[in-house]
Amino acid sequence: MTTAEERLPESTRIASWLRDAILDGERAPGSRLIERDLASEFGVSRVPVREALKVLVAEGLVELRPHTWAIVREFTEADLADLDEVRTVLEPLAFRLAAERHRRDGLARLQESLELEQSSALAGEGVAARRAAADFHEIVTDLTENMLLGDMMRAIRSRLRWALSQHDDLQHVSAEHVELFDAIRLRDGDRAAELAAAHVDSSRLERIAHVEAQRTGAVRTTALDGPDPIDR
Repeated sequence: MTTAEERLPESTRIASWLRDAILDGERAPGSRLIERDLASEFGVSRVPVREALKVLVAEGLVELRPHTWAIVREFTEADLADLDEVRTVLEPLAFRLAAERHRRDGLARLQESLELEQSSALAGEGVAARRAAADFHEIVTDLTENMLLGDMMRAIRSRLRWALSQHDDLQHVSAEHVELFDAIRLRDGDRAAELAAAHVDSSRLERIAHVEAQRTGAVRTTALDGPDPIDR
């Protein structure tokens, strides 16, 4: 644990640990989160555990049940359709504004996250690649310098990261992020918005393929063709 983490409230640290465990697939949908057990696991009282669970409920990752326990949420097709509709509106705007308003230091942060995503995808490191992909989207929101849009995107951040975790073809995702990065770098807002809309649709199709692969037990190993890794 880093010094910065040690300074955080216990409930914030526990929420972060549980969030990562859920989004990285360590705690499966439908699994129980029992206050007593979590308190013992983290070496704390039940109070910060209870507060952490409330945070995750607000983020849409956990559902409370009576008598001090909760479950990891199972997202329905309706849940995901709602998310796609919101992303279709917000993400093209975010990428357009990021292209028009980004600063040099912000672009450097975005490139760093993209390079980590690419290297992790090539190495088959799924958790690291998916986390970097989520970071890419969050940094884009920062580059917009629009506080209201930032608040709206943060409201769906955990659900978006969960949706990204349902992708098997990680190199395809990173290839699309390369195109988006280039549009932002070139300050081409129209192109960035167009690519972002296509990216949301691609994400939906990728998620459907993931669900089908799980249902049939198939293993998806073929990456779709895409742009070469960035070399700036």
